[in-house]
Amino acid sequence: MPGTLYIVATPIGNLEDITYRAIRILREADLIAAEDTRHSRKLLAHYGISRPLTSYFDHNKTLKGDYILDRLREGLSVALISDAGTPCISDPGYQLVRDAVEAQIPVVPVPGACAAIAALSAAGLPTDAFVFEGFLPNRRSRRREKLAAVAGERRVLIFYESPNRLADTLLDLFELYGDRQAVVARELTKIHEEFARGTISTLRERFQKGTVRGEVVLLVMPAEEAAPAEGPAVADLLLRYIETEGLSVKDAVRRVALETGSPRSEVYDEALRMKQER
Repeated sequence: MPGTLYIVATPIGNLEDITYRAIRILREADLIAAEDTRHSRKLLAHYGISRPLTSYFDHNKTLKGDYILDRLREGLSVALISDAGTPCISDPGYQLVRDAVEAQIPVVPVPGACAAIAALSAAGLPTDAFVFEGFLPNRRSRRREKLAAVAGERRVLIFYESPNRLADTLLDLFELYGDRQAVVARELTKIHEEFARGTISTLRERFQKGTVRGEVVLLVMPAEEAAPAEGPAVADLLLRYIETEGLSVKDAVRRVALETGSPRSEVYDEALRMKQER
């Protein structure tokens, strides 16, 4: 019989952010696969856990994935952990889980801390529906493209961001989204935990001064429901961007959808209709 792959959530800050079950699984596992073994040894030492460790991270996931799968096929139990929070959620692990499932190896979640959910629970924004976008791209052009793609979302948006790029990202949000309400959650469950709430512009003014420390979860209010744009307005904008400014149909559709609040699919249909008529 194959062993079991356990997906074990670990603390995101405070070392007490771990379940009794997670500690038991880590103590019983034949092998612990960690994103950074140096970091994980501190957690394991805190709880008096001494088990064989191997690394598993983005740059060695193919080689180590095969090694871990072989151990599982031999009947050993493996606990997968990341540096903080739940593995596979903007952390390594998806490929290993996928391959284990394909190999009919049992995969068992051991739930616990997750920065996105922890931030949402205390942010004071609607919690009935949300979109988690993970880490934003480093390059500004790609970051703005990703932000523009979800600008019309009617659900709370959740992003992970580096403290070094926070002020720049808040500027991008202000230019693309306007001055919506937002929350910056920083240093979650640590001594200097902070929830900064306000408009995007006030948050940018606050965080562009001085050095921002700690990993950041950024939450943004949903877009307000826009009045449906009339056909001629959409058509006129498309005509201007495509024929006058020389944009591609794809870029023109993206810009018109953003400016009018119309669903991108409807704007694209209008672009196709215009093309067929001409």
